[in-house]
Amino acid sequence: MARWTDMVFVLVVVLDFFVLASSRLQAAIRAVAAQGALLALLPLILATGQSDVTHVALLAVGALLVKGVAIPWMMAWATREAAIRREVEPIVGFVPSLVLGAAGVALAFAFASELPLPTGGKHMLLVPTSLSTVWTGLLLVVSRRKAVAQVLGFLVLENGVFVFGVLLGDFMPVMVEAGVLLDLFAAVFVMGIVMFHINREFSSLDTGKLSALKD
Repeated sequence: MARWTDMVFVLVVVLDFFVLASSRLQAAIRAVAAQGALLALLPLILATGQSDVTHVALLAVGALLVKGVAIPWMMAWATREAAIRREVEPIVGFVPSLVLGAAGVALAFAFASELPLPTGGKHMLLVPTSLSTVWTGLLLVVSRRKAVAQVLGFLVLENGVFVFGVLLGDFMPVMVEAGVLLDLFAAVFVMGIVMFHINREFSSLDTGKLSALKD
């Protein structure tokens, strides 16, 4: 079990680097969906004897449905509707983004053990993975020009918050569920992107007018 847990954490960090390096938005969305599915496993594989089985199961299923299915599907739909395929000219290039991401990962692993956190009994990679993922999300938010890519950054950042929430799940379980509110905010933001592009192209959000358009 420990080996599989290590693999989950390593894959989460690898997907961070993939999203930073990818210019294709659809590929980045699939990577974030895969990351969300991996994170849904964490409450199950890190559950202790003191954990509420029902609470852990609901958290895992909810995370899978929201992070691995619903939000990525909405993101893919938004990119199709807005006809956006690639992040062509990011504010920070893809290679510098990878370098900054690697530096953030190194710092996260270096300082994680120094933080005064209740990590007793938890996996040693949990905190550095959380900090690394939050750093990746922040990089995406500030270094990308496309709004869809920035929303992906927000989702990656929230994934990092979710990992950190698993650490506190035995102490403050409500804090973990509060992360769902961030996902809901992201969903609303995605819909705002679609409406913005429709309004820019057709100067109206009236669906009756849009259905009357012809080639």
